[in-house]
Amino acid sequence: MFVDQLVSTLSAYRLRTFSLDIGNTAVKYGYFQDDVLVESATHQTPDQVRAAVQRLQPEHAIVASVAEPTATWATELCDTLPGLVLEFVPASTPLPIQNGYATPHTLGADRLAAAVGAAWLLHGRNVMIIDAGTAIKCDLVDANGVFRGGSISPGLAMRFQALHTFTGRLPLVERPANLVTPIAFTGDNTLSAIQSGVLNGAAAEVRGFVEEYRAQYPGLAVVLAGGDAAFFHARLKGSIFVIPELVLLGLHRILVHHVST
Repeated sequence: MFVDQLVSTLSAYRLRTFSLDIGNTAVKYGYFQDDVLVESATHQTPDQVRAAVQRLQPEHAIVASVAEPTATWATELCDTLPGLVLEFVPASTPLPIQNGYATPHTLGADRLAAAVGAAWLLHGRNVMIIDAGTAIKCDLVDANGVFRGGSISPGLAMRFQALHTFTGRLPLVERPANLVTPIAFTGDNTLSAIQSGVLNGAAAEVRGFVEEYRAQYPGLAVVLAGGDAAFFHARLKGSIFVIPELVLLGLHRILVHHVST
């Protein structure tokens, strides 16, 4: 995995951890040994998560959610694991980075976890994180390890859905199966015009953010994560790190920080 390639030394803590990320559209888990992601899975049911924990037998776990309360999941894990089960609360959970967000109680756990993961992998650099999933989140961690915040806009699927839902006659257009293939800039029918507006428009939007951040922060590193990362990677210029497991890695590092302090 790409994470393995970036990790040059193993953690001194020798922990086996389990990160559980409850998103808007999917539940994902990651099992780590010595800062290396050994196993991950997405679109998981409670029974599948339970089976994975019983099979992998981690020492500690962390649970984060942007969709539903974490208490039920945490209680389930507490009944199985010998060690700590940490419910990640962005406003109050201790972090290995500084949180400069003005309203931390409104900050999504996934955004902050991705920032922690990016700051750990690219320590000492200004890092822009693009998490392209249900929403497109562009965030910044500066070279001093301070999360500065960023932007949130609708994801690709949400944009297609919105055009259909909030108009009288526009059809619901599905995302193309192959998002890496270029989309015609000038659509010559309604379907291709919607595809151009949504896909080329989203790409232009993110390119604009990248260019602006690069102008403000020389030597900026750009990290891509989320289900639509491949789409944006094919349309962005310059060196881009694609790390699909970024949120899981960040949760792991938050747990390591908590256990070791």
